[in-house]
Amino acid sequence: MRCFTVLGPSQTGKSTVVEKLGSLEGTPRKSSSPYGLNLTEFTFGNEAWCALDAPGANEALAHAQHALLASDACILCVSSAPEEAVLAAPYLRIVEASGTPCILFVNRMDEPRGRLRDVIAALQDYANHTLLLRQIPIREGDRIIGSCDLISERAWRYREGQPSALIAIPESTAEREHEARTELLEHLSEFDDWLLEELIEDREPSSDALYAISSRVLSENRIIPVLIGAASHGNGMMRLMKALRHEAPPVGILRQRLAQTGTVDEGKLVAVSFHAYHRQNVGKTGLVRALGEGLRQGASLGGSSLGAVQNLANGRSNSAVLPAPGDVFATVKSDHLPVPSLLTSGAVVAPPEWTEPPTPMLERILVPGSERDENKLSETLAKLSETDRGLKVLQEEGTGAQLVRAQGPVHLRDLCRTLAEVFHISVTDRTPSPIYRETIAKPSEVHYRHRKQTGGAGQFADVKLSIHPNERGQGFTFGETVKGGAVPRNYFSAVEAGAREAMEKGPLGFEVIDVGVTLLDGQHHTVDSSEHAFRTASKMGVRQALSEGSTVLMQPVFRAEFHIPSVYSGSLIQIVAALNGQVLGFDRDETAKGWDIFRALVPGGALEELARSLRSATQGIGYFSKTFDHFEELYGKEADAIVRAKEKPGAAH
Repeated sequence: MRCFTVLGPSQTGKSTVVEKLGSLEGTPRKSSSPYGLNLTEFTFGNEAWCALDAPGANEALAHAQHALLASDACILCVSSAPEEAVLAAPYLRIVEASGTPCILFVNRMDEPRGRLRDVIAALQDYANHTLLLRQIPIREGDRIIGSCDLISERAWRYREGQPSALIAIPESTAEREHEARTELLEHLSEFDDWLLEELIEDREPSSDALYAISSRVLSENRIIPVLIGAASHGNGMMRLMKALRHEAPPVGILRQRLAQTGTVDEGKLVAVSFHAYHRQNVGKTGLVRALGEGLRQGASLGGSSLGAVQNLANGRSNSAVLPAPGDVFATVKSDHLPVPSLLTSGAVVAPPEWTEPPTPMLERILVPGSERDENKLSETLAKLSETDRGLKVLQEEGTGAQLVRAQGPVHLRDLCRTLAEVFHISVTDRTPSPIYRETIAKPSEVHYRHRKQTGGAGQFADVKLSIHPNERGQGFTFGETVKGGAVPRNYFSAVEAGAREAMEKGPLGFEVIDVGVTLLDGQHHTVDSSEHAFRTASKMGVRQALSEGSTVLMQPVFRAEFHIPSVYSGSLIQIVAALNGQVLGFDRDETAKGWDIFRALVPGGALEELARSLRSATQGIGYFSKTFDHFEELYGKEADAIVRAKEKPGAAH
């Protein structure tokens, strides 16, 4: 079986392309995953094929990345509008990072919204590989009525619902065809000395030789050939499928590529797991592509026994099925196989770094609908994060509530639906509260005496404490200047412990940071003093000093690193400024053409709005990762509102 992925932005007709390709020589067999990955098995040219139709939403980019892990080649569907080229930037990025041979297909040429050369030029801004036209459109007025193949120099006229008809190259197209063919041959000659010599000697190379060179160049991932068509009318589908059949490399090349990037012995690499999902009453279903011989139900794979091998289309198990190299199959009761991963018979090998999905930006607290759901939620989210690497599961600081990081609102909605429909867990979501702190603005001293007599031994401790602000980031410090044994040394640790305990919650209701406490003096009683008494005196004294002092609210500030196409960098400056952030600068992304890495400091309370504004400004393409940088003072109405909200019952810490 040969396998390819069809990917690209939403509304570029990917699913229609797969449907038309699968129906060229028979009836395809379809299956789908809840995550939006659709699989189509079909036969073409007496060979078995499997097309992986990856979801087009940017929030589902991880599933497209994982599909490439199992693909011999891919088809990148793009719009025929030059201004929409930026929407293909994330897909060009992951295709090039993966090293997957790619054919770029400009779809919907029946409704052109710009010149083809402008479309290619706009896309080239985001591709390190040369985008090389293999066809040009034939026009009648404003309509595209066919295409001309630049290698065979044959022209085809589209016919609705029928195979295209062979025609002579129209005079109106001849000059453009000659120009585009010359450019094609010049680019191909960069990878073939024989062709270069033929061109220098002004000899016309044969079509068969050119097809052979094109096949090798694609297999070696040197260029990205560009084909055109209109899938909804069936136009260009046969040519696209023939290009895949003759030029896409066999499964052995994929095995070599994965072994090199995954640092695993090629001879031991027998399979790759690339997708998984949970089904009600079934459990985890994994999708695997065989890369070597010997796979069957019960065979050792990834260090344990492979579960039932199932047919993709009908889900039926057959223990007699022996997947051949290249076959794609489903398996249940194989929970030991993580997704994605490279698999030998005895071990699981981590996938290449390029499979790492974009950092999720949307944070939400999931609130279970009942106590029963609360007990199940943590375990279930852990399971889902194993099959969806775009999802991160944590716990909220202070409350321990389940916090999830999703790729976006659609991703979050799908997660909640899966929890309800598959696991019968009802949840609502809320925005997590930023982690605020407080500190003091000026030093003070306090004298506190703790005395308690309840019969028998009493409690006595007398402390004089100095409390002062520390430098930002210094945290809590403790010292003592006691003279003459007024407070015995063995009680110093109890005084420090009491002071630390007082810092857990200050007058504003938040943890106190960057404060120093010094024990200046005190008194003790030979009978009634104890570590407990001095700990209590210290805690109460520090609390009193904090309440009498000038406390200041501290907000968290995060260092954010944005990954965005360069055309959006200017708008990001305005977004950060509007959120009271500080721009630190940006550089060209050396790993992705046409992208910038932008850095800024952003208040924690603005992260929710930042994610929303970034999605809006970059059409859902841009994303950012964040790391805590420091706390800074916050004053005025905003600080007052935060303190008032903290005082409400049930407010998060």
